Amino acid sequence: MRLFSSMLFIILIFSSLIWVSCGSEKQAVAPPQKITVVEVITDDVPIYREFVGEIYGEKDIPIRARVEGYLEGIHFDEGTEVKQGQLLYSIDPLPFEAKVNAQQSELAATKTMMVKAESDLNRIKPLAEMNAVSKSDLDASQAQYDAYIFSVEAANANLRSAQIELGYCKIYSPINGIIGMTKARVGDFVGRDPNPVILNTVSETNHIKVRFFLTESDYLYMSREYLARLEAMIEEPTTQLKEQTPNVQIILSDGSVYEHKGLVDFIDRGIDPTTGSILVQADFPNPKLILRPGLYAKVKIAIRLVEDAILIPQRCIMELQGLNSVYVVNDSNMVQSRQITSGPSLGDYRLINEGLEVGDKVVIDALQKVGEGMIIEPEIIKFESKTKQQSK
Repeated sequence: MRLFSSMLFIILIFSSLIWVSCGSEKQAVAPPQKITVVEVITDDVPIYREFVGEIYGEKDIPIRARVEGYLEGIHFDEGTEVKQGQLLYSIDPLPFEAKVNAQQSELAATKTMMVKAESDLNRIKPLAEMNAVSKSDLDASQAQYDAYIFSVEAANANLRSAQIELGYCKIYSPINGIIGMTKARVGDFVGRDPNPVILNTVSETNHIKVRFFLTESDYLYMSREYLARLEAMIEEPTTQLKEQTPNVQIILSDGSVYEHKGLVDFIDRGIDPTTGSILVQADFPNPKLILRPGLYAKVKIAIRLVEDAILIPQRCIMELQGLNSVYVVNDSNMVQSRQITSGPSLGDYRLINEGLEVGDKVVIDALQKVGEGMIIEPEIIKFESKTKQQSK
């Protein structure tokens, strides 16, 4: 009986080992999980930077009261287009007309005295030749006549000055453009602080200027890129055509991208020591006159072109404690974690500086289901970008 029990115990142990062995074999032969991956792509990618800018007119001309007086008339509709030479304001001319009349009288009197001095000189000259009068009398008569000549010239100058001041009583538009709201009304005294001196502004807006500031580092970086392009232009003259193509964009406050591109046409002579930045200006066409002075916009500039840049979808990237990594599938279908150095975002793509090569397969979905060393069945898909910002 004891022998039978021992044999039964041994049979049960062997049966358990066989069952465990069969279960392990079944688990080992389970098919690998199907995981979607994308292949690394390359493209020539422009790198953009954005800056905050303010819009100005091609010309923003202040309309000044150049003489003091009471505003007598406003001869335009505020916020409308005005033509060069169009009458805008008129100031009470009576004080200036009186000044002109006074200067005319002064000129007439001075001319009369000059004529008398000339007559006296003409009478004395023959007498002096006969020694009938002294030489000093002749010199005095000549000096008096010369003095009245200069007095007439001075009176003419004073009259001209008075006429100019009278002309300033009518203020005309210096350019074609849009005029703003008047800062003075009929009856206001203008032309002297604290009263209005600048009455309005006329802006020419067929073209607009956008002014923005670059930091020292941005300026140095863009200058080096410009010099590199200039050297390429010298080596290959056809590059010049590209260089002159407008490459500056503006993004308006509603998020829309302005339809026309512009060109940088001015860089200030030096860095502002108080802000550590430099003023840059770009010119944009404004044929529909939509843009007005005073608007703020983001200026978007392509500062360089990265040729054969490596790109992957942003959602492939995992970030942990400031480090970026991706899951790469090797030729044996094994998942490997690889640390990368990434560059700027381009829509829903990310530029990769280091860590990936052309042809690498990167896990895009189910990042929580895979891990280092896991064998998978990669399913290569083509990523469809939902933005238009990546380079084509």
